[in-house]
Amino acid sequence: MSTSETLFLARPGGRIAYDDTGDGPLVVCIPGMGDLRSEYRLLAPHLLAAGHRVVTMDLRGHGESDATFDDHERSTVGDDVVALLAHLDAGPAHLVGTSFGASATVWAAAQAPERVASVTLVGPFVRDLPVPRLESAMLRLALRRPWGARFWAWWLGTKLFPGATPEDHDAHVTAVRRNLQEPGRIEAMAAMARTSCAEIDPRLDDVTVPTLVVMGTADPDFPDPAAEAQAIADRVQGEVVMVDGSGHYPQVDAPDETGEAVSRFLADVTQQSA
Repeated sequence: MSTSETLFLARPGGRIAYDDTGDGPLVVCIPGMGDLRSEYRLLAPHLLAAGHRVVTMDLRGHGESDATFDDHERSTVGDDVVALLAHLDAGPAHLVGTSFGASATVWAAAQAPERVASVTLVGPFVRDLPVPRLESAMLRLALRRPWGARFWAWWLGTKLFPGATPEDHDAHVTAVRRNLQEPGRIEAMAAMARTSCAEIDPRLDDVTVPTLVVMGTADPDFPDPAAEAQAIADRVQGEVVMVDGSGHYPQVDAPDETGEAVSRFLADVTQQSA
């Protein structure tokens, strides 16, 4: 199935929104917390050009997904991914997950290996890293109404992109802010921000499919991005691509380099499994 319209998957507590474009081996993309599925707007053309069918989904409480869910754990979002793969029923899929979405990707790959062909983790939060107590408390305060959506738009628009930004960056950030101002959405994001990777970390050892870890060298969310990328890759026996000068979203601020790296990885996986 290939369509540009928004489709919905019914889940306990609400619906998950997704789109479905192109034909060929399936790639399912899971965005980061506090973002929209259009986070993949610059990576998708590379995947489509490489002959893939591309599905991008909104996290529960985000984008066009319902804001009626009461469970925002990383593992539950991972179960949303598994349910979407079962619904699409297109054979083993390549998963691409960014930031919080990488946690859901790891969970899905560990839970349903028969439905997953490969995993790409972009700027992944899949392990609990030390966070100063004051910083954690300030984040919880910042993600409250009435200022939460504006705070996150500022943080997303500036702090997570230390280098170049695409031409449509401001428009995308504005769309994120407006979405988070809708009832229930900043609350969903805040609930996700409070979750731990305690369930996800041990599941790294259960990921058996080929895995690529993509990290920006200037990712401000990690004290040492290269070390974190390598630590994750070692756990899953995967490979690392460091995108020079990129921040937390290399598929956005370096779409050509990232798109080429991911497309090459998927081509290698396909060739090895043929």
